[in-house]
Amino acid sequence: MEELVRHAIDSASAKGVEYAEARLHIDSGSGVTLTNGVPEPVQLVKAEGIAIRVLVDGALGFASTNNLSRESLDEAVDIAYRTAKASKRLVTKPIRLSKEKAEQANWETKARRSLLDVTIEEKIQVLEEIEKNLSPSVVKVDLPSRTLVILDDITDRYFANTEGSKIHGVASRIGLLFILTANEPGKGTIQRIGHQGEAGGWERLEEWNPARLVSEEAAMLGKILREAKPAPREEMDLVLGSEVTGIVCHESCGHPQEADRILGREAAQAGESYVKPDMIGHRIGTGAVTVVDDPTVPNSYGFYEYDEEGVRAGRRTLIKNGIIAGFLQNRETAAELGVSSNGAARAVSYDREPIIRMANTFMLPGDYDDEELIEDVSKGVFIKTFMEWNIDDRRYNQRYVGLEAYLIENGQITSSVRNPILEITTPGLYSSVDAVGKTVEYEAATCGKGEPEQGAPVWHGGPPIRLRKVRLGG
Repeated sequence: MEELVRHAIDSASAKGVEYAEARLHIDSGSGVTLTNGVPEPVQLVKAEGIAIRVLVDGALGFASTNNLSRESLDEAVDIAYRTAKASKRLVTKPIRLSKEKAEQANWETKARRSLLDVTIEEKIQVLEEIEKNLSPSVVKVDLPSRTLVILDDITDRYFANTEGSKIHGVASRIGLLFILTANEPGKGTIQRIGHQGEAGGWERLEEWNPARLVSEEAAMLGKILREAKPAPREEMDLVLGSEVTGIVCHESCGHPQEADRILGREAAQAGESYVKPDMIGHRIGTGAVTVVDDPTVPNSYGFYEYDEEGVRAGRRTLIKNGIIAGFLQNRETAAELGVSSNGAARAVSYDREPIIRMANTFMLPGDYDDEELIEDVSKGVFIKTFMEWNIDDRRYNQRYVGLEAYLIENGQITSSVRNPILEITTPGLYSSVDAVGKTVEYEAATCGKGEPEQGAPVWHGGPPIRLRKVRLGG
């Protein structure tokens, strides 16, 4: 691996570039699916190739190839070089990269049982066990549509640049995706999409007890259909469960605080941002709100130790005590904004350019027990999980529809309510938070961004939080 990357770097240096980097990927994985109890064709992924990026006269050029011969590498370097030269005519301001420490490191996610040792038959057996526990006699509800998927991947990457960085990283991830549609005569239909995912080996999935996990989710759908009353539509207090807190943090904090969005470079592809470059220090919420993005959370779905520009990863504080504290940066945006990169450049494949991405975005815990969040609410709703969400391109106006939700009366959780709707602005939401729970939980997701699309594995999460006097009902 090192020899191929070194050859690409030397080939670029011989052309007199200001900077060059090369990134070799060897990716493998599988997707095993059971639809209504019937196995689908297994998806097997195997890809290897090298990405090359060069900086020439203030313009960046990118190229990739899956032919790892020296001749093909030289050709890819030449394409990247000529792309940069041609792009110079379109660059209004010369591109610079922030000065970062040259790193030399090896890292990998730990696995007690390698995913390479798990057969397709074993994965199908797990899905069949889940399916068996979804029968109407077990979950007490009809599930006319059931999709169960086990996803796994191992990515082996080697990165080097002309500044002396040499980094080898291996990440192994396992995920379980389930989509359940429940129907009750006279009560209608609802759907649950769930996603578990962690970095590590097969043992991570076994610890979830997937058959029980999915069965409990299915049984809850039946309970909602049979028992839930219409949700109230008025101003009241809300308690949001960890899952809802997580999607809020991801969509209305993580995305708008990506520096490429803030600088307008994602407008045509992934949207804009209400945040402006001079909003560091701007109050957006109460002092109870602190949101971070941290790639180094152990066993997290978005785990990595170094990004695709060779920058060491660490915790990035986005909102601190209600005040915008920082943005997600790569080396290009960091140079433009006069700061250092915080290691947010990610690429999901050798043929994708690294762009600013989240990893694991969550709200930090507070001082409240779950019961304390509820007991001080005279009338409100507890939205434990969500069914759908929408947010505008600037990440300012947003809408969340609850799935499992309950009425709170005089500090007690009482009846189940159906489809509570929260429509609110980003500052309106964070400025309504008056209490934050102690226990942080996470959900896995695949975050889409870029053109061509890059679906990156992430976690979002946080503790339960309480919002005072917000309008419920849309």
